[in-house]
Amino acid sequence: MTTQTITRVRKSMNWRLIGAWALVAVALAVTILPFLWMLRTALSSNHSLASNSTNLLPADFSWGAFKRVFGMQSAEEAIAEGGSGANIDFWLYLRNSILFSTVTTAGQVFFSALAAYAFARLRWPGRDKVFALFLATMMIPPIFTALPNFLLIKNLGLLNTFAGLTLPFVFMSAFGIFFLRQFFMSMSREVEEAAMLDGAKHLRIFFQIVLPNAAAPMATLALLTFIGQWNEYFWPLLVGQEENVRVLTVGLSVFKSQSPQGAPDWSGLMAATIVAAVPVLILFIAFGKKVVNSIGFSGIK
Repeated sequence: MTTQTITRVRKSMNWRLIGAWALVAVALAVTILPFLWMLRTALSSNHSLASNSTNLLPADFSWGAFKRVFGMQSAEEAIAEGGSGANIDFWLYLRNSILFSTVTTAGQVFFSALAAYAFARLRWPGRDKVFALFLATMMIPPIFTALPNFLLIKNLGLLNTFAGLTLPFVFMSAFGIFFLRQFFMSMSREVEEAAMLDGAKHLRIFFQIVLPNAAAPMATLALLTFIGQWNEYFWPLLVGQEENVRVLTVGLSVFKSQSPQGAPDWSGLMAATIVAAVPVLILFIAFGKKVVNSIGFSGIK
């Protein structure tokens, strides 16, 4: 290979590297700019947003929106700063969101693990067909099942209760079964076979052998499920209309109500959205690498 050829190859590689970094920079900008705009709006005064719509810095810097989120402003102060003056019980909404997300996550992970073990380790007639049916349910939009679930919860008298909020989500999910089944299929059968020779039944093997070895993928599934449940909006809005069961995502609608000045509380809405996203961001930053590694190990591409 001549010197000129080597030089051309190096120049080509440099341009490719520059192009790759340029694409990464564009992707980062597209991802980060909406969050920066949310923060800018949250730190602005509602009265100055319209007149400074193109400015990237906060318009008339103010912490008032965050004070309204945490209920630290009176109704008169909130109205004076462009809020609706509606009562906001942030800590109640936060408690409800934590309870709803935690209960549904624990139920989904546990029951998905049981089902995944049955599909991966037990042999029974029609196993593969039933598993294919479970996977097919992933193609059904959740909006199609919302009405039947709502009617069922209504007929059971569970509207505006935590039981009504959690029941449709507390059992196994198709994604959870698929995710854990991939891991269970990759586990060695030698330890299980040795336990069977000692007289252990499937239930004992599941709790004493399989679950301890599946701690990492189950933690990953729990994190992914928790994030999804934390962001759930439509079902809690449909079932939990009363204040005592209202979750944080539904509580954000308070800031969309018209203020006496005739416009929504955009600053308060963005501040509340940021506060609601903080727990999920912390979890993802802390465990994001483990999630990626576990998904790759489980064979999901």
